[in-house]
This record gives sequence, structure tokens and C-alpha cells, in this order.
Amino acid sequence: MTRADAIHSAQDARRLARRRLPWMVFDYLDGSAGHETGAARNREALDKITLRPRILRDVSQRHLTCSLFGATAQRPFGIAPMGMCNLAAPGADLMLARLAARYQIPHGVSTVASTPMENIIETAEGHAWFQLYFSGDGSGTFKLVERARAAGYKTLVLTVDVPEVGRRPRELRHGFKMPFRIGPRQFIDFALHPRWSLATLAHGKPQMANFTQPGYEFDRTESRARATWDTLARLRDAWPGKLVVKGVLDVADAKTLVAQGVDAIQISSHGARQLEAAPAPIDILAKIRSALGPDVPLFYDSGLRSGEDVLKALTQGANFTFLGRVWQYAIAADGDRGLAKMWDIISDELSIAMAQTGQQRLCEAASLG
Repeated sequence: MTRADAIHSAQDARRLARRRLPWMVFDYLDGSAGHETGAARNREALDKITLRPRILRDVSQRHLTCSLFGATAQRPFGIAPMGMCNLAAPGADLMLARLAARYQIPHGVSTVASTPMENIIETAEGHAWFQLYFSGDGSGTFKLVERARAAGYKTLVLTVDVPEVGRRPRELRHGFKMPFRIGPRQFIDFALHPRWSLATLAHGKPQMANFTQPGYEFDRTESRARATWDTLARLRDAWPGKLVVKGVLDVADAKTLVAQGVDAIQISSHGARQLEAAPAPIDILAKIRSALGPDVPLFYDSGLRSGEDVLKALTQGANFTFLGRVWQYAIAADGDRGLAKMWDIISDELSIAMAQTGQQRLCEAASLG
């Protein structure tokens, strides 16, 4: 029996991850801004949404595929961009990339990924989107854009909801910093989690891999506040592929983004990691869909923990969704086996919810809202 056999839900994976990871690492992965009321608000809003059961429909054959930028994704959910995934387990970035390749879903590759962007897109067989932070004066940002283009990325995801990095007290209490600074407290933390510590030591300390080459520098705490609508216009002119803007929670902003020519809008609160008082994104999703009509591609992330959550987001107007923490919990619990198990769980939950709501295809989801 493997540890993955004990995973039957996202909550199970989280429980195992909490047991296996150093406190500092788990709280970096799991924590949210402030007193974490934003994360609770997200969960409460998702829990309030109900799905309408329908009966006596032939749902013996159900199709979980969906169209995404003219291609077919095997599921209506992908991998949200997450920084420093290799903290969950050595090789986590490439585990996610292999999953993306297997199911033709997008793997969001963070600016602060712990594996170089070139390695990830190669392993993902092209099923990777590069997530971009504007930082400092922007010169380094546009160098990364050119690097992503040269590596073969076709979709760029500009994250706009972090003009300043939010305060996450759980991280601060443990002294979490990148790169790691090991003091007595951190040493004790790692010593009490020897399996993670020895595996990490054997594979080398995780680092922000896109910034190890000469000429590339990144300060996680550097202000990103100088980005403006003019910055977006420059980026639109410079990027020939699909451009997604992530971190949108305002109807007026969404309308302006459409006018600026972005290809999709991603409704997100950054998993409640930045602004504790932000509204629940699932509530804003429906408002933005109503304001923009049916034709603008809307993506969604933040707080999704199950296949039913995915279906709820689709009923509120999302064309596609992204999950983040659940994948890292599963990898921390049992590596590739844990990730595969979590993939099957989310897929099964979605398929069962479709059957119980009378759907054969995901394009019918909008009628359930």
C-alpha cells in the first residue's frame, strides 16, 4: 500500500502534505494573506453555490474534454502557475509538466519556477504557458518575454494583482525567504522532517531557476507597482501569441482589457495570498460574464478543491479553470503517484457531478447556473 492509496480527496492530500513537509514549506504553500479570512471567504462563496440535479437523462457516456484556444484539452482544468514547486518534492515541476503533456492541458509556468522555463516546456511537449510578473523598471520583464518566445511558448499570462507582495504571517513567523536562509529555527524544522530534508539535499537546494543565468535577476519582494495600462499595450505589441491577463476582480477593468485586445481574462484572487479583503472571485466571475457576454474567454482560479468546484465555476461563466495547491499537496504526499491519484479524483468528481446534473458534455454547464 502506498501513501497515494490514502488520498481520497484534496483534504486527505493536504493532511499528508502537512505531516511530511517542514512547517516553513507547508505554510508557504498553504498560507494566505493576513488572518486568512479571504481564503475562508472564497471557500464560503464556493460552498454556497449549488448545482441543479436533473433526472432520467442518458448520461452513460460523458465527455470531459473542452476547447481551449482552438485545441482540445482533455479536461476543463489545468495547472495554475505556482512558484517554487520543487519545494513540495524534488522534481515537482517536471511531474506537473509530464501530466500536462499526457492530458494536453496547460501547465502554468511561474516566473519564479524552480526549474528553467525551457526544461518545463520541453517536458510538457509544448503544453505550457509562461506566467509573467512585471517587476522593477520592467527591463528584466521584457527580457523574460523574449526568452519565453525563444523557448517556444505560445501563451503568456500576465499576472497583475501583485503590485506589492501581500503579507502572509505564517510565512513571516517561520522566516521564509528565497533563497533560503538557514538559522537555528529552520535547522530544527528540517531536522524534524528528515525524509523531505534528505531528498532535497540529494537533489540540491530549490532555487528560482529562471534567474540563475547571468543577466537575469529577481527579488521576490521588489515592487511591481510601476506596471500601467501602457505596460500592457507594450506587451500586447511585443507578444505575437495569446495574451491572458490574470488577477482580475473588477468589471470595469475586464471591459478595458477587452478593449486592449487581450485574448482571455483570468478571474483570480491569487488564491487569497495577496489582499485579504478581496471579494470572492467566484462571485465576481458571474458579474464579469454578464457584463462581457458569452464570447470573451474567461478563465478562473482560486480556491478550487474538487471536481464539483470545477463544475460550479463553469456554471458561473468560466470557459476553463486552473487548480494549484491541490497538485502540490498531492506531490508532497507521494510524488508522481500522489499527483496521478489527485488527477483521477478531480476527474472522477467532475464526471460524477456531470452525471448527477444530467450532462453529457461540459458545454452544457452554462445551462445549470
